[in-house]
Amino acid sequence: MVRRRLSSRARWLWGIGAALGLTAAVVAGLVFQPWLLLIDVRVDDEIPAAVETTPPPPEPSVEPAEDVTPTPEPPAVPVTILTGAFVSHEHTTTGSVRVIEHPDGSRQLAIEGLETTNGPDVHVWLSAGPVIEGFDGWFTAAGYEYVDLGPIKGNLGNQLYDIPAGVDLAAFPTVDLWCVQFSVSFGAAALA
Repeated sequence: MVRRRLSSRARWLWGIGAALGLTAAVVAGLVFQPWLLLIDVRVDDEIPAAVETTPPPPEPSVEPAEDVTPTPEPPAVPVTILTGAFVSHEHTTTGSVRVIEHPDGSRQLAIEGLETTNGPDVHVWLSAGPVIEGFDGWFTAAGYEYVDLGPIKGNLGNQLYDIPAGVDLAAFPTVDLWCVQFSVSFGAAALA
């Protein structure tokens, strides 16, 4: 049996190649974080019970109306003012969203029954962009203004996010689960 020995140059090149391959694998792992696909994070925030908004019936006028219009009293309980349901984009995403207004005027986004894939650097956005189903909707939110409500708490369950005071919800009619690292939407919901 004849054994060939690698020359010192071949061993050196093989060592450099192995080191580069290992470095590339580590960097790819850190960037893509493939282990997240195998990990589910369930969140179960307590979503406040809220009544649906309906305009009050007009009150009959007995006396001639004055020029002063009475200011309606704010409701004494949380009120759901907007709702929507997720459509899937790059990852299968299901669940519903509600904007809840509290008696003190503060608002929260409730994500309920969320099921999506875990991923790196996924944030909850209120977006000015439309919800477009299918592949065309994967990148839509990137071209519009948005309000970042923070990183997603988990890929399963019920979650609450505070909406900053002064945010005009009419200007941001979409909830988007946006992967900042790869500039792609996991799923989006139109608020109505």
